[in-house]
Amino acid sequence: MSRLVAFSLAAAMTGSVCPGWALEFTADRMTKIDGRTAKAVVYYRDTMWRIEHHALSPVNVSIVRKDKQVVWLLLSRMKHFKTVPYSADQDLLVTEHLDGEVSREAIGTEQREGHPTVLYEVVTKQGERTDIYYQWLATDIHFPMKLAKKDGSWIVEYQHVKLRAVSDYLFQLPVNFQPLEEFEKPTPAEPAERKM
Repeated sequence: MSRLVAFSLAAAMTGSVCPGWALEFTADRMTKIDGRTAKAVVYYRDTMWRIEHHALSPVNVSIVRKDKQVVWLLLSRMKHFKTVPYSADQDLLVTEHLDGEVSREAIGTEQREGHPTVLYEVVTKQGERTDIYYQWLATDIHFPMKLAKKDGSWIVEYQHVKLRAVSDYLFQLPVNFQPLEEFEKPTPAEPAERKM
């Protein structure tokens, strides 16, 4: 009985028992796209995630709500938010297998962030387009620590990954933020002055 309990707890912590288990984690994320590097902190739960950007830009937090099919872009200094439609392009690639995966070949092993990883070459196909990736998959937590296009044009790397429950609060709009759309509406034209 104690082995079953221990297995259940371990499986629940890694989310590896079955697809019904929700993946929840926090991590630091570094992306490099066409030579530009960006850092962020990610809070993730299967159908929603929050990205706190470390860039100097008006939007410093993005909250993706796949369950509601929206993305909220928070402009914290102004206490405003902008709502944009959710797109599958915004999904984080944090599962063991990639969409459209047609082949996977193990080509090595490596330690990353204290986790044993297997380095895979993964081929995906979307319509006529074929992409080749390198994926460093942590075998102890079943999490992709790093994913890179083979041509080096795109890399995403996770550090300080902690599998743990993430508060609902992080995926809600702050109560004192106003929709930016209200301030973008054209103002009614001023009545024309009478000619004298």
